[in-house]
Amino acid sequence: MDFFEFNRLFPTEQDAINYFINIRYKDKMTCPHCGSTKVFKHSKGKFFICDECHNTFSVFKGTIFEKSDTDLRKWFYAINLFLNAKKGISSYQLQREIGVTHKTAWRILKQIRTAMSNQEMKEFIDAVVEMDETYVGGKPRKGNNKSEENEDDEDKKNPPKSKRGRGTKKTPVVGAVDRNSKQIHAKVALPNIQGKALSGKQLFAILEEVCKTSTIVVTDEFRGYNILKHTDHKHLVVNHCFEYANGEIHTNTIESFWSTLKCGVYGIYHKVSVKYLQQYVNEFCFRYNNRGRNMFDLVLMQSTAWGKFICSSKFMRISYAVAKVMAFILLIFVNTPNCEICTKFYLPEIALILAWIAIIFCVVRAIPVVAESGKLFEK
Repeated sequence: MDFFEFNRLFPTEQDAINYFINIRYKDKMTCPHCGSTKVFKHSKGKFFICDECHNTFSVFKGTIFEKSDTDLRKWFYAINLFLNAKKGISSYQLQREIGVTHKTAWRILKQIRTAMSNQEMKEFIDAVVEMDETYVGGKPRKGNNKSEENEDDEDKKNPPKSKRGRGTKKTPVVGAVDRNSKQIHAKVALPNIQGKALSGKQLFAILEEVCKTSTIVVTDEFRGYNILKHTDHKHLVVNHCFEYANGEIHTNTIESFWSTLKCGVYGIYHKVSVKYLQQYVNEFCFRYNNRGRNMFDLVLMQSTAWGKFICSSKFMRISYAVAKVMAFILLIFVNTPNCEICTKFYLPEIALILAWIAIIFCVVRAIPVVAESGKLFEK
């Protein structure tokens, strides 16, 4: 989307709100409080009123736009700039483009990456998969290894050589790409409990996230991939000590993705902490997997942070109905403590049992939702 098309689609703030409602909710607008579909618009464009629980809620409830005072048009323009830049855009550049503070620009980019991370990765089926790893964290330079131990003249003449690749202190990122569909899955490989990084089990676990059936896996000569020989996958190896490709046995596809990732990290962002590295990796995976598609609408569709909890209207309606019944029974018992009917039919005890059942029901349904949301924010 270019600048002129953006101005044509979103001339006013209300046009941007209506576009978001159409893309994100379509005809399935539900109340986040009770799950009812009987909602109607408030006089203020971004608010709706529920006809059942009479609560007012915003269309941005549970999305990346929630609790933001920034105009939606600025959000949309930031998303458009972010997606048009193949290697990303820095927070300082965004600050200058949309006229906000640096803190606001940084948060906007972080929220956009959160929406990008919400895309579920499809399984690679009957595919040729290339698997490789790269290391992110800075380039080796002469001054990187200075220490108090190297103050002698002889040590200064022969400083320790800066390492690159395997054995370095940089953060490893492991990826797998499907040659047929051109879909990539990449994940930051942090050390395990024993302090080991890129162990065979760790590499295989990352591959299993997208390849649960037997496939052809092409890797380099790294010994961590030897675990694939003991699985159902067919393991092909290209030895980079002697050649970069042997016919169709190569890892050039995924290495081209690493090139784009590193150009973005080193050229645009310059420095990325380990805490947020996975979000940056997800950003480049999203661009790679959805090139040629309308990524702007995809980001809006994936903009929810609590997706299943908001969209599970049936769950919300049942919980709301149980809560009303319990409140009604307890209200009768409190107003008439000596009611014979209440005592005879054990209504207080029944209300207490229903309360515990509702609590257990809500906890059981909420655990996977909270766990999934936690993963999204970690990304």
